[in-house]
Amino acid sequence: MFQKRIVVCLDVRDGKTTKGVKFQGNVDIGDPVEMAADYYRQGVDELVFYDITASSERRSIMIDVVRRVAERIFIPFCVGGGIRSAQDMRAVIMAGAEKVSVNSAAVRDPSIITDGARLYGSQCIVLGMDAAADPSMPSGYGIVVDGGRTPVGKDMVEWAQEAQARGAGEIVLNSIDADGTRDGYELVATRMVSEAVGIPVVASGGAGQPSHLADALTEGKADAALVASMVHYGDYTVGRIKEDLAAQGVPVRLDAGWG
Repeated sequence: MFQKRIVVCLDVRDGKTTKGVKFQGNVDIGDPVEMAADYYRQGVDELVFYDITASSERRSIMIDVVRRVAERIFIPFCVGGGIRSAQDMRAVIMAGAEKVSVNSAAVRDPSIITDGARLYGSQCIVLGMDAAADPSMPSGYGIVVDGGRTPVGKDMVEWAQEAQARGAGEIVLNSIDADGTRDGYELVATRMVSEAVGIPVVASGGAGQPSHLADALTEGKADAALVASMVHYGDYTVGRIKEDLAAQGVPVRLDAGWG
């Protein structure tokens, strides 16, 4: 049976891991390098690193921090934030990332997906989508950019399908409305995108307990679930989440961790 993946997200600002609610009120909570190493030891399947202000500040990603994280973990590692060209992608890959996530830049210029897939392969290109409820959109959800600050008048499902056609190999769907609330993922949006594309979809935004992940991976039809607050604040370890998921019948990789 195909195993579901658990992905830990490190949102990084000014070199520190940070967390907020609905992309607001962020507080710094730790060193991303040490946190990445700890989650690796706990047995996380993948790690995502987002430089959350690089796009809005129109600057390059903190490549030195990316390199230091990559030196400590030996699992798939995805990096996003401030990536605006194929050259930026190359820099991140050379620093140790296996996957590159594009979000705001891809909305502004979708050819970055096409170029990245052609140069590095679809398996390397991840589309990060920040979606919010918008009744004016055909799906009922619209895309926002710049850390949830700017609606762009683009439908969530249509954008997901376009990204797949352009060569994206995976989609991380983050619900702005649920982000950081710990009340559960946006299951309707997750299922819509999962059913609309033929590439893996990662549910993101709102996880607070293992049952939320189970819902996203079953009812939401996601291939993976991304967590942040519920592990960052010590409420759960990666191992505990996986044990609970397995008990609920969700197929996950169970072991004692990598370290």
